[in-house]
Amino acid sequence: MIQFWANDKRTDVILLYLESFGNPRKFSQIAARVGRRKPIVAVKAGRSSAGARAASSHTGARATNDVLINTLLRQSGVIRTHTLEEMFDVAALLANQPIPESGRVAIVTNAGGPGILAADACEANGLTVASLTEDTTTALRALLPPAASVTNPVDMIASASADDYRRTIQIVLSDPNVDSLLTIFIPPIVTVAEEVANAIQQAAAGSKKPVLATFMGVQNTLAVGTIPTYLFPESAAVALAHVTEYSQWRRQPVAAPPHLAEFNRDRAREVVAAALASGGGWLDPAATNDFLKAAGVSTADARMATTAAEAEEAASAIGFPVVMKGLGATLLHKTEAGAVRLGLKDGDAVRMAFTELQTILKERLDGVLVQQMVTDGVEMVVGGLNDRLLGPVIMAGTGGVFVELLGDTAFRMCPLTEPEARALIEDVRGRVLLRGYRGAPPVDEDAFRALLLAASQLLDACPEIEEMDLNPVIVRRKGAIVVDARIKVGAPGESHRSRRISY
Repeated sequence: MIQFWANDKRTDVILLYLESFGNPRKFSQIAARVGRRKPIVAVKAGRSSAGARAASSHTGARATNDVLINTLLRQSGVIRTHTLEEMFDVAALLANQPIPESGRVAIVTNAGGPGILAADACEANGLTVASLTEDTTTALRALLPPAASVTNPVDMIASASADDYRRTIQIVLSDPNVDSLLTIFIPPIVTVAEEVANAIQQAAAGSKKPVLATFMGVQNTLAVGTIPTYLFPESAAVALAHVTEYSQWRRQPVAAPPHLAEFNRDRAREVVAAALASGGGWLDPAATNDFLKAAGVSTADARMATTAAEAEEAASAIGFPVVMKGLGATLLHKTEAGAVRLGLKDGDAVRMAFTELQTILKERLDGVLVQQMVTDGVEMVVGGLNDRLLGPVIMAGTGGVFVELLGDTAFRMCPLTEPEARALIEDVRGRVLLRGYRGAPPVDEDAFRALLLAASQLLDACPEIEEMDLNPVIVRRKGAIVVDARIKVGAPGESHRSRRISY
């Protein structure tokens, strides 16, 4: 249907009601191609948490079905709405107005309260209430009465006539700081709504900037030519935010996943094949380390040990201070199990830590991992999984013990391109920590982005990866290093095999 509408000259906007996908990757490819020319708006049913996955990793717990569907649609340029009403609000704007260059919005109103509420709604939905230039405010001050507000939102006050609307809109639309305009009208006794509607239409004629109109307290939504109209400013703000995000997606250059010089796909496949030959499941530390190194991912130096003497020997080889982590089939969340000892400064501390873990964990302990201690940097998390239906997905977020507490994570489909890797980091609130926060020095964000690209290509090359948690990833002043990693592999289902077919 999408491919048919793409070539139909009578179709400008494509609307979809979705319940499920037959082939998500094929849908994504087609939607991304068509969406560059014609916008696609979808409302997706089935957003409840009833189908949330049961998972052993932070990534699996965060990657609910609706989160992954939202990631697929967003990355494909499909505008996702949550209700049918919202879908048609967006469609009315797309079908009648140009898409905005950016997210700077101006608001023109004859009542201060709705103007402020509109500004709040714009900011809440990712838009920016534009700062008007001095030339604009000077022109507005010469036109409007002294009681009017000539900053954004522009409040012309209740006495504003239809001609005031027309002239004010023309002035504001000419401001270079404004990308779109939201007008609001509440009918006072002296002004006729139909006259204001005509004035808005005249003022917006020929503009390359989108104009939206809100008529509050009017029995029927007015037909204002090609200007989409809304009953409330919040609805207009949500529609404009959706279209602005789509505009930004459409202006991104089409890119391919980068070639990674240190990525050894054959070696990664060998590690997975060996693990599957042994029954699959969670990779042991040595296999995990080999797997990540095949992608050029740096890991903290580590050695396994089964006795206190072996642990002390490993620590001496690595160099103090070290970290000790208990190993065992049931020790997936080591911190919660009390299976981690930090800052071991000498052999005595290592032997004591080993004894403590034996006492606490007993038969759960199969051995220990003695590891280089890395402290200087920002803790982030990188995760991934191969979803049964959607294929490979990568996660980034604020890491360490705050993954579940803060829930600061974002997802993308794999493999990532450079622009998508940058956008993924922008979706994480913890990005401010990478760039220096409250006097802390910035760390190597480029290295973290490179790690995301490598991890995404691992997930794409190895559909056998069921879950992958790299947490924490310590991003340092120079470089990024994985301190703890858990990777689970299994035989891919039919959907994983079929997703590699070319269409």
